[in-house]
Amino acid sequence: MAQIILTGTLTCPPERAQSVRDALPEHLRLTRAEPGCITFDVQESAPGVFDVSERFASRAAFDAHQQHAGQSAWAEITRGCPRDYAICEA
Repeated sequence: MAQIILTGTLTCPPERAQSVRDALPEHLRLTRAEPGCITFDVQESAPGVFDVSERFASRAAFDAHQQHAGQSAWAEITRGCPRDYAICEA
């Protein structure tokens, strides 16, 4: 069974960056506790630019995360922020 890896960036406007920073610790905690999450890291590399790196044990685990995250407080806080992600199987 292939692992799923997502890498890329989330970019938010300056007026929303602090809200994203404030919400990030809880999003990290919840995601890292999900079944099948191997690694999940988000780091701010420049003001308002967040580098994202995820690894899930399977497509099913990744899809479950996407569904959950899409309905979370994180989704509301980051709605409309451009995402530039690449997803691959390993």
